[in-house]
Amino acid sequence: MLYKTVRLFWKSINCIHFILGDLVITKKILSKDLLVNPSEDLNEYWELDNQAWWDWYVTLADNKDKDKVTNFVDIESIKRFDMPSDSQLDDELSSPYNLTEEHHLTFRRDGFIRLPNVLSPGAVVRLREELINLLNKTFPKNNRNNRFLSIEMMWIENPIIRQYVLSPRIAKISADLLSVKSVRLYHDNTLSKEPGCGRTPWHYDDHHFPLETNDVVTAWMPAQPVPKAMGPLSFAKPLNVFNLVKNINFNKNDTSYDKDVTEVFKANNVAIDSKPFEMGEASFHHNLSFHTAGENRTSQSRIVLANTYFADGARVVEKPTMVSGDWQKFIPGVGPGEIAASEFNPVCWPAIPKRKI
Repeated sequence: MLYKTVRLFWKSINCIHFILGDLVITKKILSKDLLVNPSEDLNEYWELDNQAWWDWYVTLADNKDKDKVTNFVDIESIKRFDMPSDSQLDDELSSPYNLTEEHHLTFRRDGFIRLPNVLSPGAVVRLREELINLLNKTFPKNNRNNRFLSIEMMWIENPIIRQYVLSPRIAKISADLLSVKSVRLYHDNTLSKEPGCGRTPWHYDDHHFPLETNDVVTAWMPAQPVPKAMGPLSFAKPLNVFNLVKNINFNKNDTSYDKDVTEVFKANNVAIDSKPFEMGEASFHHNLSFHTAGENRTSQSRIVLANTYFADGARVVEKPTMVSGDWQKFIPGVGPGEIAASEFNPVCWPAIPKRKI
């Protein structure tokens, strides 16, 4: 049924909306009161794969005032650093990252934070090398132009990526920023914005993850520096600006939602943080944080590993929608209203002690 619906979408079917109701968060960002009035169409599950979801989603960004990229910006290739061995990488990704009270205050106020040196230069190079290998195996090189490519659930089969995804270092940062004792993995995701790919639409992640909690954070870890021309992730701040746009109708068929959010933010002089990312820098954003990203005007792929973690004990919402994509792939065997704790959602913090051999 949904497959036919999606096919009709590409032929410009009638607009269908859903309205986000009031959202209330505590000062610790711990609870959710989300009222969603989706249409019957949006209330169906997404039955295609995650890449098809991204191919659809990027069409919702307003790029009409952007010139199609024909002259790519040449940027310096990523420098070669000595890459860590498996054991050295494990040590690095298991070591704690010291958060300050200022870090906590910034995250609670703005809904995101950029942290320097989350990964060493060598760990970044090794991550990029592994992700490029996976992308080359998954996508033909003649079918990448201007696309936003995605691979998820890599940690299950790839032992190198598993270290980055189940990393106690990354998971503890996430748990500490959320002020929760324990976090589980929702999914990992390679996001490759190919040369010439346009903007990512304004959005927040709340309705992408069908979880009945606001204790959700995504660690966005670039596998190279991200200069302005490459389209760094950009955040609207402070966190509560989502209240300005909570009643804008989401339209699955055109760019109206993205345009309306842009206009409201401009009218209210909302501050946008769109700084480049340095080598080893990572950001962590809350599921109510509004964000976007510019087009990639460089000749290199902008490759990122994005890990999403949520508070242990959270349940799946009663009515997931197609905006949640292929969510049953990420939480297999768990139905609406049930606790999200499948074998693919391991507890990443506190870390399970390693067995001594």
